[in-house]
Amino acid sequence: MKVLHVIPSIAPVHGGASRAILEMAKALQEQGVKAEIVTTNDNGSDLLDVPLQKRIEYEQVPVWFFPRFSLPIASVRTFCFSSQLTTWLWRHIAEYDILHVYGIYSYVSTLAMAIARIKHIPYIIRPQGQLGEWALRQRTFKKQIYIGLIQRANLNCSRYVHFTSEQEQQETSKLNFNSASFVLRNGLFIPPPIPEARYKLRQLLKVPQDEPVILFLSRLHPKKGLDYLIPALGKVANRRFTFVVAGSGSPEYEDTIDALLVSAGIRDRTYRAGFVSGERKDLLLQGADLFALTSHSENFGIAVLEAMAAGKPVLATSGVALASVVKQYQLGYVAELDVEAISSAIEHCLIHPQEAAQMGECARKLILEQYTWSPIATKMIEIYTSILNQQPIFKV
Repeated sequence: MKVLHVIPSIAPVHGGASRAILEMAKALQEQGVKAEIVTTNDNGSDLLDVPLQKRIEYEQVPVWFFPRFSLPIASVRTFCFSSQLTTWLWRHIAEYDILHVYGIYSYVSTLAMAIARIKHIPYIIRPQGQLGEWALRQRTFKKQIYIGLIQRANLNCSRYVHFTSEQEQQETSKLNFNSASFVLRNGLFIPPPIPEARYKLRQLLKVPQDEPVILFLSRLHPKKGLDYLIPALGKVANRRFTFVVAGSGSPEYEDTIDALLVSAGIRDRTYRAGFVSGERKDLLLQGADLFALTSHSENFGIAVLEAMAAGKPVLATSGVALASVVKQYQLGYVAELDVEAISSAIEHCLIHPQEAAQMGECARKLILEQYTWSPIATKMIEIYTSILNQQPIFKV
């Protein structure tokens, strides 16, 4: 079986989806599937420094990178137009048994589905939360036009729509697309433990060894709800803690975050880590006491999964799809997107550190049992096989 995963960008600046597609492809390869990725060299406002228009091994996965058409207009850049990718897909798409397409509002995804329809290649579309209620409320008119004129036919002709949570599936069902859907969550490759992570993190932060550390690690974007989390932290400023903000965003939004920190009175106890990856990211996750993600909407929430794998309790808002798992198994705290509710949950964690630590240990065990990539890749292969054999898929 030969599968082509199509995504506008796999640059780390775009968050968990970029990581997930690489890990899914790697897990599929380990089970005998010939999985490749085609994408552009998009890296937000920059470009990835990678070989172009040739198959390379990128983080142990075969990837084809093509040049993104780069104008100074942000909306054009993020659309990821690439004439060279167009030509390549038209010539080579028939060499693959099935396509797995990621994202809705991009040239790459739209093109891949259109060519697959013409060439009669079956495909699955994974919306990555872009059809969720919160996402559709942003730039509503443009998105309605794009879906109505261009994307509805592509979605209706997909063999299945791949969601990563029941919440995302339920929200999208209101749009009345014809294609069937399934829910298959993301997985995780567990990073090795860092010896004395707690001690090393506090050395980095230059704080006492018993200092509680609250971590936000995600893309810096208004969707992530920092305008609720930061004021909530300001309400518990009478208690000891250090707040770590890890991630990057537009210069304008980063200035907004700094202003929020000042107005909440916690700028002097906040460590701005910037974009992190590799061992630095693992150190933050393994050395913190609480991971907080107070998003308006997350179709999954890879960072939440990573924090739980590191044995950390999670504070999530109800818009985060994994919040239902956190609540069901008591792996942390679930709050409404409300400053008072978030503040109350943080204060409870700070007052009851042993309870929080026990939640984190339960979270780590759950990840090891249910969220590693191997069983998820096995399910994905079963779905691919059913599609190629023109059989209905079993419930996953």
